[in-house]
Amino acid sequence: MRRPRIDVPPFPLHVTHRGVNRSAVFNDDDDRRAYLVALGLCASKLDVAVHGYVLMGNHVHLVLAGNVPGAVSRLMQGLGRRFVKGFNARWSRTGTLWEGRFRSCLVDTDGYLLNCLAYVELNPVRAGLVGSAADYPWSSARHHLGLRFDAFMTTHPSLHSLAGDGQARIAAWANVLRAPVADSEVAAIREYTRQERAWGSCDFQRRLELALGRSVTLASRGRPRKGV
Repeated sequence: MRRPRIDVPPFPLHVTHRGVNRSAVFNDDDDRRAYLVALGLCASKLDVAVHGYVLMGNHVHLVLAGNVPGAVSRLMQGLGRRFVKGFNARWSRTGTLWEGRFRSCLVDTDGYLLNCLAYVELNPVRAGLVGSAADYPWSSARHHLGLRFDAFMTTHPSLHSLAGDGQARIAAWANVLRAPVADSEVAAIREYTRQERAWGSCDFQRRLELALGRSVTLASRGRPRKGV
């Protein structure tokens, strides 16, 4: 029996969704634009905040927060249906595009959320596609750095706390993105997302376990999986 997702608003979820058999989910920039339009429409309809995103060739990462449990799942279902319908029509194909259900982990907003956003926005850098996060046009990095405005984005309070005004906050975030996320943090985010647990401090995890009556920590550390 499938375990229910750990979904405790207003804490954000780090979401990742891959193409079936790791195949491409975007063939060109028009596909990417269509995905972002669909994301914005679904987020607005379901009152889900989009705090971060990156669109890679065969997968996506999103940082989302709903106001009620299940809102993010409903967004992903609606987004999948809307995008795949257009993708299939455009490329004269049929059938599924995504590999099963998306993976997610709940993220502690006390310190961990900023590391998660950096992990997402630095994904193209780790993959060797660009030299800096600002150079990649299909992530929230350019929005957070003041280089573009994505109307569907909601700046998380953790980012606001970096500095008192907009320009200082942009400079602070640019400084964060200049340094790679530590390997231990990358491995933790991947494993917590793969196991669909809650990534955060021990106190955060204990409080969640008391509230939910279930474990939210990793079942076993194991060997970190490869991938970006």
